[in-house]
Amino acid sequence: MSNKTMKELPPDSRPYEKCLRFGAEALSDAELLAVIIRTGSRGENSLELSKRVLSASYPKEGLVGLMHLSLDDLISIKGIGRVKGVQLLCVGELSRRIWKRRLYEKSLSFHSPQDIADYFMEDMRHSEQEELMLMCFNTKQVLVREALLSRGTVNASMITPREVFLEALKCRAVNIILLHNHPSGNPSPSGDDIRFTENIKKAGEMIGIRLIDHIIIGDNSYISLKERGLL
Repeated sequence: MSNKTMKELPPDSRPYEKCLRFGAEALSDAELLAVIIRTGSRGENSLELSKRVLSASYPKEGLVGLMHLSLDDLISIKGIGRVKGVQLLCVGELSRRIWKRRLYEKSLSFHSPQDIADYFMEDMRHSEQEELMLMCFNTKQVLVREALLSRGTVNASMITPREVFLEALKCRAVNIILLHNHPSGNPSPSGDDIRFTENIKKAGEMIGIRLIDHIIIGDNSYISLKERGLL
């Protein structure tokens, strides 16, 4: 099939025509990507190129793996230039934003660690670096601000309580929650994670802003230090 152009394929095998006839839900992941990137490379139509991109995704194959790839990763794949690479990056970003917006509209008030983890999961579990997020809440436990505090190693020597509470004071937060991800996929807290949490908790008690949880995001999993009795 890779030697055939799209026009040489049977109509029911062409992703664009298949979408028109049966709807987007009838398309496979590769067919959806083929519609987006439109053209293939020399000797390879867009459907075959899409299948190869999905099989090359690391560390996981398929659409989830695709979301781990940077622009440089994508354009290193034969047949993917800068334009197609940007298109594929935007597919992943659209997916994350749609997912996050749906959860935001559903859960303007957060009442459990699961609510928090669900809200940030698609943003954070694909990141190749540790990211530290701050959530600021009012007295009704409604989210009033979220901020990225750090990208890289998260520990007490890299982020000071001053940096955390400057952000919290900007929006007059009463309660805060910290989140960070473990790119390894294992959300188990390290000794540094626990010490960092204790430092922030003590600093918050002095100025009247309560740290109510620190949640660590793994790959489709999370750990709440509050639930574990570590806060």
